[in-house]
Amino acid sequence: MRLWPGHPYPLGATWDGAGVNFGIFSENATKVELCLFDSADAAKESHRLRLKEYTDKVWHVYLPDVLPGQLYGYRIHGPFDPAKGQRFNPGKVVLDPYAKLIGREVRWSDELFGYKLNDPETDLSFDDRDSAPYAPLAVVIDPAFTWGDDRRPRTPWHKTLIYELHVKGFTQLNPYVPENLRGSYAGLASESAIKHLTDLGVTAVELLPVHHHLDDRHLTEKGLRNYWGYNTLAFFAPASTYCCTSIAQDAVQQFKMLVRAMHAAGLEVILDVVYNHTAEGNQMGPTLSMRGVDNAAYYRLAADPRFYMDFTGTGNTLNMTHPYVLQLVMDSLRYWAIEMRVDGFRFDLASTLARELFDVDRLGAFFDIIHQDPVL
Repeated sequence: MRLWPGHPYPLGATWDGAGVNFGIFSENATKVELCLFDSADAAKESHRLRLKEYTDKVWHVYLPDVLPGQLYGYRIHGPFDPAKGQRFNPGKVVLDPYAKLIGREVRWSDELFGYKLNDPETDLSFDDRDSAPYAPLAVVIDPAFTWGDDRRPRTPWHKTLIYELHVKGFTQLNPYVPENLRGSYAGLASESAIKHLTDLGVTAVELLPVHHHLDDRHLTEKGLRNYWGYNTLAFFAPASTYCCTSIAQDAVQQFKMLVRAMHAAGLEVILDVVYNHTAEGNQMGPTLSMRGVDNAAYYRLAADPRFYMDFTGTGNTLNMTHPYVLQLVMDSLRYWAIEMRVDGFRFDLASTLARELFDVDRLGAFFDIIHQDPVL
């Protein structure tokens, strides 16, 4: 397979019509390998490609032989020293923090943890087993979509009436929504669902989290799901569980169709977003994405860096004092605003994003960077 140098930006996997550019930030890694999988059922990667280009803390490569639909993950090499906040483990395939679509869900197994479960040393132990058969995988997408004459309603604030809803809950048992569309983006975009909203006189719908989230292991083992979705795993990917087909690639298209249908009815789309933490939890959690990509950069660590600052009660807190983590959030917001054409955001636990050191700072970098952004 041909490997060209590529570019450090944009991050993630970007299809340009001729090939795919891959870029991933990790300032403490010593080696990065891109893993390409042939299918969601593959137990191991078909190609493992070392990224030799490293620019401004970003590892990157361009693959002219890769097309949209390609499943991929990463193996990140570096020190495993939890006492110093370093938790690299190349035995674990990790999800691209910029994944725009999830092609394989987490398949819970002990191999997903960077340490040996039930070991006396707990998270200080090292598990070198391969997580490839169980790890979540990202998909390279083709962003092409026909928006037609789509226009944002741009409803003034003093005329705005917001209806908060859950994509699945709003349509799953609604007899007026076609049965094959219930519980999905397409169901919410159906004529009967939109008519109900416009008849009420609302001007905007606020969707409870649609970023791809994780169903925790203790839930799945009981046959349960995380209904609300406040457990984000990927900040760019729409939850494929709200897709009305079994084809994961349809999730992006169906979400865009939902936005287009809402706009055509004069309704704005606002997203409830959760940037304060991720689904990886505390030091006892699995190594699925950012923990394995660069734990010390992505997360706020305590005075004892083995542990996490937990301002949210969920086990971890994103490190909004790091410029590349700020960039991650801003890139995500711009992606949803520009590419997905949503009209606004509601921030879950926004105070967490404003903690410069410990206290909430309304003059903090997060608010500054939002205010100066010409798109947002």
